[in-house]
Amino acid sequence: MYRTHTCGELNISKVGEIVTLSGWLQRSRDLGGMTFIDLRDRYGITQLVFNMDTNAELCRKARKLGREYVLQVIGTVAERSNKNQKIPTGEIEIIAEKLEILNSSEVPPFTIEDDTDGGDELRMKYRYLDLRRNAVRKNLELRHHMAQEIRNYLSAKKFLEIETPVLIKSTPEGARDFVVPSRMNPGQFYALPQSPQTFKQLLMVGGYDRYFQIVKCFRDEDLRADRQPEFTQIDCEMAFVEQDDILNVFEGLTKNLLLKVKNIEFDGPFPRMPYSEAMEKYGNDKPDIRFGMTLHELTPQVKGSGFVVFDSAEYVGAINAEGCAEYTRKQLDELTDFVKKPQIGAKGLVYVKYLADGTLKSSADKFFDQQALIGWAETLHAQPGDLLLVLAGDRATTLNALSELRLEMGRSLGLMNKEMFAPLWVVDFPLLEWNEDSQRFYAMHHPFTSPCKEDIALIDSDPGAIRANAYDLVINGVEIGGGSIRIHNATLQQKMFTALGFSDEQAREQFGFLMNAFKYGAPPHGGIAFGFDRLVALFSGLDSIRDVIAFPKNNSGRDVMIDSPSTIEEQLLKDLSLEINLKAE
Repeated sequence: MYRTHTCGELNISKVGEIVTLSGWLQRSRDLGGMTFIDLRDRYGITQLVFNMDTNAELCRKARKLGREYVLQVIGTVAERSNKNQKIPTGEIEIIAEKLEILNSSEVPPFTIEDDTDGGDELRMKYRYLDLRRNAVRKNLELRHHMAQEIRNYLSAKKFLEIETPVLIKSTPEGARDFVVPSRMNPGQFYALPQSPQTFKQLLMVGGYDRYFQIVKCFRDEDLRADRQPEFTQIDCEMAFVEQDDILNVFEGLTKNLLLKVKNIEFDGPFPRMPYSEAMEKYGNDKPDIRFGMTLHELTPQVKGSGFVVFDSAEYVGAINAEGCAEYTRKQLDELTDFVKKPQIGAKGLVYVKYLADGTLKSSADKFFDQQALIGWAETLHAQPGDLLLVLAGDRATTLNALSELRLEMGRSLGLMNKEMFAPLWVVDFPLLEWNEDSQRFYAMHHPFTSPCKEDIALIDSDPGAIRANAYDLVINGVEIGGGSIRIHNATLQQKMFTALGFSDEQAREQFGFLMNAFKYGAPPHGGIAFGFDRLVALFSGLDSIRDVIAFPKNNSGRDVMIDSPSTIEEQLLKDLSLEINLKAE
């Protein structure tokens, strides 16, 4: 056999035993008559000892080995004289008696260490080497552990794990589809699923009242830290349920994961916050509630002052950065530059320092006296020593800018403790959102989301005012999951398609199979999908989901390790009835 033990399990109780280990050479040290090698596998590191006095030939052989050589060593477990308490095997070492080189290695392009000298792109190109690092291994072990806990929890709740198709029909809603040409049906295409949405609803029609799947999904969209073109969802659906039933089950799943994986116990239910409140207080629909510094509107208080920036603004709002009145002009200028970034969009920033002597100093002193500034301070519950940061403009842009400014202050002040978990449900989203360019409504979630019962009557007269029976789970400012109660009535579903601008023919072409299924006794149902990659990254304390995926794509959507996407052979194009036409832009 190649090994009797792993490199992470031997301890002082094994002293005197003859063992066989296999693994990679992590590092080697020659100290006069002795050579020490750290042998590494997935489970840990064990020190090997080669002695020139007792076995010179073996020692000379060991000194010729390079990093990442694959070795098999037979030897005796001995107690170390200089113990290393930082690793589980640090009390012992192996006195080597036989050494076999299972494979040699070229010098790796970066060090296989926790603090590696390899940049992101280099590590992605040699991902199979990067996977040997402890930091990456721990992330993938955590991912495995969480997947097991999810399956155990949902199975205990009588959910069935059922696979759904990967080659499906393209639909016009949501992000762009990845498409796959069909050789057997020339000129026609499959799409890769952005989610198994319609299939899980069909499973409810089929009588499988509790379904889940840890499933790959695909979206052709621009990438960022929490996006990949292929990602993993914990996809779930339940029949004969209302919103509270779903929230209770999946709040339980989240609490179970926090307890089993992070040893964090939550008492009581997660807070529930209406979408309108999240936008008003946090400027976005995924509020980070680990810290305060909520948004406050000042519009009525500042109008008519002669300050054109405020007088011409649709919305004026502010946050209170507690204890920051000592910010320097340089720091304030940096904040101004931050909010003026193109992706944030503010035109400038007004500040108010609440000084220790009780006076207030503002960059808009020319237009507002002390009494007016005191009114601002009272609105924001400010105290001496605080700093008010004020933005103005159109409502949507200013709320977003205040949200980004709040998060930036939270980061700079150390208020985002990654070991703290602050979950909440955001509920009562708008059902539809209007797009000025196309002059039509789009579903904020998807076309199968049910309106709140009390708002259904508005679907013909005022569709923009309808609230959705939808919900998102947010943890630490990250949208972990979202779902809704679905429309299960064919008549209401047809009205939804009409509100979205679908003709009867378009609706039948895209979703006829689902509408037909609803004619045969569809039960009330709803569901949720968690972003599994995001959830693992959150539990790992990481900002990027790429770090918890074994073989991720880079920010351009490329796999630089296998050089994909790539061109295909001309014959395959002919088989698929395709021609390539690259037009110069």
